[in-house]
Amino acid sequence: MPTAIYVIVWAVTAALVTALIALPISLQAHLIAGTILVGAMILLKLLRPLGVWRLIALGLGTAVVLRYVYWRTTSTLPPVNQLEDFIPGVILYVAELYNIGMLFLSLFVVAMPLPRRATPPIDLANAPTVDVFVPSYNEDADLLATTLSAALAMDYPTGKLQVYLLDDGGTDEKCASDNFAAAHAAKERRATLQKLCEGLGVTYLTRERNLNAKAGNLNNGIAHSQGELIVVFDADHAPARSFLTETVGFFARDPKLFLVQTPHFFINPDPLERNLKTFKEMPSENEMFYGIIQRGLDKWNSSFFCGSAAVLSRKALLTTNGFSGRSITEDAETAITLHAAGWNSVYVDKPLIAGLQPATFTSFIGQRSRWAQGMMQILIYHRPLLKRGLSLPQRLCYTSTALFWLFPFARMIFLISPLFYLFFGLQIFVATGGEFIAYILGYMVVNLMMQNYLYGRYRWPWISELYEFIQSIYLLPAVISVMLNPSKPTFKVTAKNESLETRRVSELGMPFLIIFIVLTLGVVAQYWRTIAEPYNADTTLVVGLWNMMNLLMAGCALGVVSERPEGRAARRFAVKRRGEMVLNGDAMPMVTENASVDGIAIRIAPGTAAKPAIGDQALISFETTLAMPRGTLPIRVKRIEQDPQGLMLGCRYEPSEPLHSRMIADLAFSDAERWSRFQKARRNNIGVVRGTTRFLRIALFQTSRGLSYFLGLYRLGKVAPKPSAAE
Repeated sequence: MPTAIYVIVWAVTAALVTALIALPISLQAHLIAGTILVGAMILLKLLRPLGVWRLIALGLGTAVVLRYVYWRTTSTLPPVNQLEDFIPGVILYVAELYNIGMLFLSLFVVAMPLPRRATPPIDLANAPTVDVFVPSYNEDADLLATTLSAALAMDYPTGKLQVYLLDDGGTDEKCASDNFAAAHAAKERRATLQKLCEGLGVTYLTRERNLNAKAGNLNNGIAHSQGELIVVFDADHAPARSFLTETVGFFARDPKLFLVQTPHFFINPDPLERNLKTFKEMPSENEMFYGIIQRGLDKWNSSFFCGSAAVLSRKALLTTNGFSGRSITEDAETAITLHAAGWNSVYVDKPLIAGLQPATFTSFIGQRSRWAQGMMQILIYHRPLLKRGLSLPQRLCYTSTALFWLFPFARMIFLISPLFYLFFGLQIFVATGGEFIAYILGYMVVNLMMQNYLYGRYRWPWISELYEFIQSIYLLPAVISVMLNPSKPTFKVTAKNESLETRRVSELGMPFLIIFIVLTLGVVAQYWRTIAEPYNADTTLVVGLWNMMNLLMAGCALGVVSERPEGRAARRFAVKRRGEMVLNGDAMPMVTENASVDGIAIRIAPGTAAKPAIGDQALISFETTLAMPRGTLPIRVKRIEQDPQGLMLGCRYEPSEPLHSRMIADLAFSDAERWSRFQKARRNNIGVVRGTTRFLRIALFQTSRGLSYFLGLYRLGKVAPKPSAAE
């Protein structure tokens, strides 16, 4: 009776843990016990960081957290008869319980994530037919040309791959609009994209009306195609040549498989990474989700569709009438619907596409607001914890994902709570200074260590808190609006291919300055209260330190919304191709050094007769990784550097025909391994102490930089130094 034995073991363990948590001990004994547990966690991290030892360390941390919850519940809440203290005290208590609940859900999801899956081979003789959908709304033709070219270049048996451009910007309704200018723009867009698709060999599709946003556009693609598998790429998500060979084979192993999802890898920084200059050295925000959380979800058959970079089964989609469109996050809603219907999913932990993130803070917030509102709609409409058809682990996984987007409530409560005491003297947290140190400090240290255990290589300490802080101010009203009216949100396309030319403060930046000023006044109030009430000095000190931490976070946020100009739209990766450059009629050998979707660095030998100058136009030809007509790619010289090996030219592409887009795609997206190497170089676990120190340095510098932007010390229009041609 192994099941009965497991139940008995768990019951006894739970009883023992409960007894230990509720054991009445002195403050000194608690401090000693907590120190021992923290020391044990550190030793296990250093000596035995994996396997069962990892679970033991997380179990020790869980005991400290539960002890804190017990103390917090039984000893720190204000008296009910003091409503001015009790009400904000309970609100803070609920926010803490939310955070702890999310920690425990995270432990369930990612304590033992699946390792990277081995790629099953494709039976080439019986390979399923594949339709590639690239939905578009308002993206430029050049951006679409590159993505479509990369999709066409994917390795797959001849005759079994068809690429579709699903254009929602040139619908019949738009072309017949009463607004003459809008109708003319829609007709012109349709004609331009039809010509592009004809030149590339892509099928162009549009529809009568823009019903159900992206979900409706994808379903229109299903209605006009026949492939057994459907691949979805966002307009700015270009695949590597190996995308299909790494994903399609999974469908032959499981007839109930509806989804193979791959990570979203980005070749440009988000606003936080760009403005704090952390893109090259710190794991991106999305890497925590795609590097560890999706693998944890995959363990419980709960990895879900993320809107792009995925392969889906047409057979599965047709059982639920295609992509779901009730919420504005059609991807996660489609996944929960199919999981509940008994279908399975797989996650492939390897970057196989390269995309572009929102460049401005405004677009970043717009994108996250849509995600937050969509997940709230799923929480309301589908109630994952109670949804019939889902297994218990799947219910917990979807609940964790949806509840995460309630973080703006908790983050704002933690921001204002110390001000209740500093400004008004309200006792919303009943504890002495010694108890604060023994319980709260221990809880914070253990919390940081548990997060480091779970996400150490994928997220530096305090960075998640910073991301949540900068989003919370704007996501809070967005989430509240969904709760009041779940059907109110509408799908809004994220701006793509934006650029920043000057230093400026984001138009959404002013609230962060106001918060910074208010928190600074809190520091003044702390000083006054220390002088006026010396008998409460210990409490004032602890609450003041809490406010100072918030102040550092707010100061760092000032740096995030103080936007730097971009030297280039996307990071370049090393690409070595031999070829020829023709400049002013003279041909000369050259080799490419690096390339991206927007430009290329090439080297020409020393002593070349031609003398290139900035602004010159040239033609280059080079070796390609797949068969295509021989041609030349127009470029324009933007930077020139001399070194012992010759001249290095930093150039921009100037494509004017479909072949140019195919050549650019071959340079920029043929090899996915370069993206994996870049990710690996950033995934360093710098630890809690070093990470905290690093965050403090960043926060102090960004506070001064942000204040200088707000005070106008940088003249409007002053451009940041350009990167070198070799970068």
